[in-house]
Amino acid sequence: MIYLDHAATTPVRSEVLDAMMPFFSLNYGNPSSLHHKGQEASQALEDARQSIAKDLNCYPDEIVFTSGGTESDNLAIRGYAFANQRNGKHIITSCVEHHAVLNTCRQLQQHHGFEVTYLPVDSTGMVSPDDFQGAIKPETILASIMYANNEVGTIEPIRELARIAHDHDVGFHTDAVQVLGLIDLNLRELGVDMLSLSAHKCYGPKGVGVLFVKRGVLLMEIHAGGGQESTRRSGTENVPGIVGMATAIHLAFSGYRKNLHRLEKLRDRLIEYILEEVPGAQLTGHPAQRLPNSASFTFPNIPGPDELILLLDLNGIAASSGSACHAKSIEPSHVLTAMGVSLERSSGSLRLSLGYENTEEEIKQVLHILPEVVMELQGLSGGFHATNSKAKNPYLESGK
Repeated sequence: MIYLDHAATTPVRSEVLDAMMPFFSLNYGNPSSLHHKGQEASQALEDARQSIAKDLNCYPDEIVFTSGGTESDNLAIRGYAFANQRNGKHIITSCVEHHAVLNTCRQLQQHHGFEVTYLPVDSTGMVSPDDFQGAIKPETILASIMYANNEVGTIEPIRELARIAHDHDVGFHTDAVQVLGLIDLNLRELGVDMLSLSAHKCYGPKGVGVLFVKRGVLLMEIHAGGGQESTRRSGTENVPGIVGMATAIHLAFSGYRKNLHRLEKLRDRLIEYILEEVPGAQLTGHPAQRLPNSASFTFPNIPGPDELILLLDLNGIAASSGSACHAKSIEPSHVLTAMGVSLERSSGSLRLSLGYENTEEEIKQVLHILPEVVMELQGLSGGFHATNSKAKNPYLESGK
């Protein structure tokens, strides 16, 4: 199987698993316990917090451990909204956010009397800073704009948006789940107030994440309980997962630059060839401001995205049509719809997201298989007729 769905999840690295294992058996204590076993776990927890803070260039007490990106987004938006609603009840977000952000905002609208502005995006999925500034009102207290889109890979102008927000005394949160290990995250330079991360997007375990909360930011806890994480997130911490996450983040920050060029080269190879060889193929997302591992497309005359993904799977390629969290929905992608992509085209969407373990030989195999799979489905729908593209393809014949 050629795995090209790293935007959905990544395999756990062996070094990460090795770091986690003692905390399932030998060092199994509850970090809130006062005895020796508890203190072992507590020390591991704080070591992980220190490590992550160093890698992200922030203070250790600005790191809040959560169960993943969804909880981090919920805690950031709900926690900030409830803690600061005396200053206003208006929130700004974009219409291409992850559903962890969109549905949280909708619930605040429907059940708590908040007003939410959903900013449009252009045809590449980019939020306009001018639109953002124009949406700010005296009662605006918070903005939440994702760092990079999980479906099409577009990277948003987060530094500029955060600066505009702060010029108007508006708090700023970004969902940075997709960028971990792919973009340098220096939180002192980025200028955001809150930032969400998830371990399983960068070769760590599932079920554990981080919310960065800048010093001085008021946040109300949304899980009432024992007051863990400095009363910001109650619940016994997932010590094995947190240790694994700290290891994964450190490995990602240590090695991402040396892998960046290789990932970009493989991504560009996919994009160039697919646009040239697959009838009607169109790139989705920004052509330049996109994640180094992300290539996303739409194809005309495809019966539906499930058929494309399943046929690729039968041919040994694991890919996706968009967000894994929304994969079973029969609704068209809200991201592609917001970008102006027609329903006919969005039904033929494909996301290929690369990882460090992918090889040039694997990409070469994908470039042999994908055009024939797409054209077979186009032929079944009465569109383009399938042809054997291998024989006529100089790109593949040259061994590039």
